[in-house]
Amino acid sequence: MNVSHLRLVPTASPQEIADEACLDAFQREVDYVFRALRRLGAPPGEVEDLAQEVFLALRGSWADYDASRPLRPYLFGIAFRIAAAHHRKRSREVTLGVVEVDDLSPKPDDALQSKQARILVLAALEKIPLPRRAVLVMHDIDDVPMGEVARILSIPLFTAYSRLRKARRELEAAVRRMMREADAR
Repeated sequence: MNVSHLRLVPTASPQEIADEACLDAFQREVDYVFRALRRLGAPPGEVEDLAQEVFLALRGSWADYDASRPLRPYLFGIAFRIAAAHHRKRSREVTLGVVEVDDLSPKPDDALQSKQARILVLAALEKIPLPRRAVLVMHDIDDVPMGEVARILSIPLFTAYSRLRKARRELEAAVRRMMREADAR
């Protein structure tokens, strides 16, 4: 029997298959991770680095991920923990006059209004403490059910509802205050 025409086909190990699946999932949701980190208060210049940390954490916990559940709430939970750790680290650091310049290039009126509204909401979200902000973003912006929010953030359901109610009031007050300040200028 002549076997010279047969060749060996390399097969991927289970870890390589899992790594590939994790990478594919992350690449599908990378824009969502960027938005989630920005909503959680990550500075624009640091969002990319924090997104990489989210991917590394996702890769490390991929074996624990239940594929029958939606990926976005799982990613948000990871992003929340990384943003919170980053926030704690930043609060201990002394900044030395870092200025981040917004893109001021001319845009059509609709795009400008949309950008201003987004900036206003992001600035108002910055006024809400991170634990309440996370609940608000997950439920009201990302449409994650409250039971899932509570589970992902490891808090009781009643606490999640309480944080949501208070965060909504704080967001409304912050938006009103900022609009009054803008009108006064």
